[in-house]
Amino acid sequence: MAAGAVGLILLIFLSESLSLPVGRQEESVCGYQSCHATKPGMLNVHLVPHTHDDVGWLKTVDQYFYGDRNDIQHAGVQYILDSVVDQLLKNPDRRFIYVETAFFYRWWSQQSSSMQETVKQLVNEGRLEFVNGGWCMSDEATTHYSAVIDQMTMGLRFLNETFGPCGRPRVAWHIDPFGHAREHASMFAQMGYDGFFFGRVDYQDRRQRMLAKEQELLWRASDSLAPPLADLFTGILPNGYNPPDGFCWDQSCDDPPIRDDPKLEDYNVEDVVERFLNIANSQALVYKTDHIIMTMGSDFQYENANLWYKNLDKLIHYVNARQSNGSRVNLLYSTPSCYLQELHRANLSWVLKTDDFFPYADDAHDFWTGYFSSRPALKRYERLSNSNLQTCNQLEVLGGPASRRGHFGKGDSRTLKSAMAVAQHHDAVSGTEKQHVANDYARRLANGWQHCQVLVSNSLAVLSGSTAERVYCNDLNISVCSLTESSKKFSINVFNPLARPITWPVRLPVNGTAYVVSDAQGKTVDCEVVPVSQATRNVRRSRGFAVNELLFQVQAPPLGFSTYFVSLLQDGSPPVFKWYRGPKSIWNKYLQVTFDPDTGLLSGLANLETKQNIRLAQNFYWYNASDGNNTASNQPSGAYIFRPNSSTPFVISKTVKTESIRTSVMQEVRQWFAPWVSQVVRLHADSRVLELEWTVGPIPIDDDLGKEVITRLDTDIKSSGIFYTDSNGREVLQRKKDFRPTWHLRQSEPIAGNYYPINSRAFIKDDEDQLTVVTDRSQGGGSIQNGSLEIMLHRRLLYDDVRGVAEPLNETSHIFPDGLVVRGRLLISLDRPATAADTHRPVAQGMVLQPLLTFTEGDLHPNTRLEFSGLQAALPPAVHLLTLSQWDEQLVLLRLEHQFQSWESKVNSQPVTINLQKLFSTLEVLGVSELNLSANQWKDEMTRFDWTPQTGEKPLKKKLEDASPWEVTLTPMEIRTFLLRVDLR
Repeated sequence: MAAGAVGLILLIFLSESLSLPVGRQEESVCGYQSCHATKPGMLNVHLVPHTHDDVGWLKTVDQYFYGDRNDIQHAGVQYILDSVVDQLLKNPDRRFIYVETAFFYRWWSQQSSSMQETVKQLVNEGRLEFVNGGWCMSDEATTHYSAVIDQMTMGLRFLNETFGPCGRPRVAWHIDPFGHAREHASMFAQMGYDGFFFGRVDYQDRRQRMLAKEQELLWRASDSLAPPLADLFTGILPNGYNPPDGFCWDQSCDDPPIRDDPKLEDYNVEDVVERFLNIANSQALVYKTDHIIMTMGSDFQYENANLWYKNLDKLIHYVNARQSNGSRVNLLYSTPSCYLQELHRANLSWVLKTDDFFPYADDAHDFWTGYFSSRPALKRYERLSNSNLQTCNQLEVLGGPASRRGHFGKGDSRTLKSAMAVAQHHDAVSGTEKQHVANDYARRLANGWQHCQVLVSNSLAVLSGSTAERVYCNDLNISVCSLTESSKKFSINVFNPLARPITWPVRLPVNGTAYVVSDAQGKTVDCEVVPVSQATRNVRRSRGFAVNELLFQVQAPPLGFSTYFVSLLQDGSPPVFKWYRGPKSIWNKYLQVTFDPDTGLLSGLANLETKQNIRLAQNFYWYNASDGNNTASNQPSGAYIFRPNSSTPFVISKTVKTESIRTSVMQEVRQWFAPWVSQVVRLHADSRVLELEWTVGPIPIDDDLGKEVITRLDTDIKSSGIFYTDSNGREVLQRKKDFRPTWHLRQSEPIAGNYYPINSRAFIKDDEDQLTVVTDRSQGGGSIQNGSLEIMLHRRLLYDDVRGVAEPLNETSHIFPDGLVVRGRLLISLDRPATAADTHRPVAQGMVLQPLLTFTEGDLHPNTRLEFSGLQAALPPAVHLLTLSQWDEQLVLLRLEHQFQSWESKVNSQPVTINLQKLFSTLEVLGVSELNLSANQWKDEMTRFDWTPQTGEKPLKKKLEDASPWEVTLTPMEIRTFLLRVDLR
């Protein structure tokens, strides 16, 4: 049978399950067909009624929805939607857009069937239009691409299943995030959006774009994907996301209504019209076409939609009435997609942009670069929760139906999916919310993981054949696990969510002095017992009682598990351990790390394989956070803004107390910089990366100084003021000190103005050496000096930065009432630039998707399956298994990605072909069809507007054809999404 015929059969086979309802679609005039007519030769002003509803910020997501705690902020989303629907029904000309599906889903589920039908009719007629459509409007600086794709898929799937094609947004809409990532634009393009609008752009960038009429542009968002796959038309809105000054008619506004009774003394129609015409004509001077857009709404507006619509109706009527007197301004109710359609019809060429929109500043000393690092504990918890969610999704598929209803009860991945989706919001993982809201985000993630644990236990019971109780130790990073601390015999199941085998170091809190560890084949594994460090004892605050740690390395197959057994050999007092003071070096067969014998600080790093050797000095510093009182701009540091008082940070200590441990499993140097700063420099056997485990806090404030703590790595690499960061964990971008690629920068903040988001890695390089740092969470950093990388780890501030949160970033908790203590890891590699990605790409994926350890006390049943892999073979190094999740009873959502850029690796930057039928060991793939990235359109049905760049057009590369429906080829940086119909083998 011909490949095309097979594909058609498969599409028919799967079509019902994508849930594309088509009720009354023949009557639908939604989308571009629903746009009001414009007038050629006139200035058409597109009025877009909208509300911006944060999924948590000053209040929790629940409080915002119900309108609770109005003493904090008056906002109630349920009333907004009630009121808007009522007002749309009164005038068919009116339009409204809605964005945050998390809120709309709640509201929808509470409506009667008749109201749901009414809303469907509004959607089918294009009067209520969804834009963006994700579960939330995600942050762009501190989110990982995998979590962004998940939350977009979640929101868009609900809209797809509820409203069909009329529910599919045509426009991405990020009107509030504080800077914009190139990878987000790339993802939106691959999700099928025709355009992207946002509100915040650097004030200098905006000024220059206004003069050049370049506030609308074509964003080429990938240097690896062939144009126009990652090209996205992008527009910068004129007033952020607010209405023009003087034209806000919400109950929260003070602007006067239109008073159109000429018999009354306060009649103001002529004044309103004149002011509006002046604003419209002025706005038209800085845009390129005869169409301009105005956002008529703002934060949580339209609770009483009658106020807005009554005045908008009048504004349209009276402004358009002036046309009979020669006015060339035409007002109309519109949507972002209708405005975009008119720009497309203009058939112009647009300036091309290939970098991103970071960092963002709204004034000379107001750089929004602090939030890159704000709330580091929440940022780490979100990243760990993402790993747990992917594992939960995978095991739901591999374990089959019994994973959801099995021996341990009813398992559920949806709770964690929803919590993770909300956590991507631009006032969630960003760290820019009030403290009680941050606590609520963390609580939701913890609750979601509890639901997933039941599912994971059920699935592992199916796959292993053992129904023994499993224990989850969530505090291993501070050496707390009640089972390992007290048990004399236990087993460990190590599940690996990566599609390649892994070797992973394990550190377990114990109280014995000698143990034996064996693997699934009964082979003894090399292990050591070492004392728990004093820093760890300080952090755990009586939550654990282990005095020692058991160290060994485990291995696990791709997308599978392996089992290890631990038995106590000797109990009693802590082992007599030989400590090494002031070590000169630690090493394994790949790396050698040297220390200054006088200071105890790192002094050098050598790659023994490649014979590279660099100077590497590392220390901790803090910037004195400005309180705003002694500066010209009166701008303090806060949750959003980084504003140091000086360009020179204070060193925490020039010398450190050290002690060293050398074992066959691991070597480490423990360093104490201050009572509140410590570090472990760790080198595992057979590892090509150096681990720096830092512990910072409580940051002291008894001197009344807020502090922003960094670690800095200084090398002799000749970096020439250039360093590199990732964009949302994927493609790497070049950064240059005091420079922006597409506009002339007048630098006013030499530190904060050179900070960029680091989601997973940053590096510096010259012709010979590349030093790469892989992070365990999103952080901010820069290269302020040649050959240097600095990363901000923790912030404690005493003043609010006057950006709305009205609360200083001064985190405490019941465990840490004197200030939060945060622990994290940096992984350091030294390679030749031509091969560095071959190391840092898999290392970064391993940091994001970590093995899940579950523990069982005592002996396992003799028939227990001790090893399992869900794949027939490991995927090639260039290919990453991004998504494996249950879509419905017989359908599985699969995403495979090529994780190398086209220029990164001679070996791995090549196309790779995967056979989907030969992929899984426990699943038989019966049917396959390809979707777009967000899984809400068939790939071959996805069409987008074509746009013409002014310069730099690259020829469209011919897409590599798949050999068959089962054999799919991935090119560098390509993500492909498939819906599979499967049976358990």
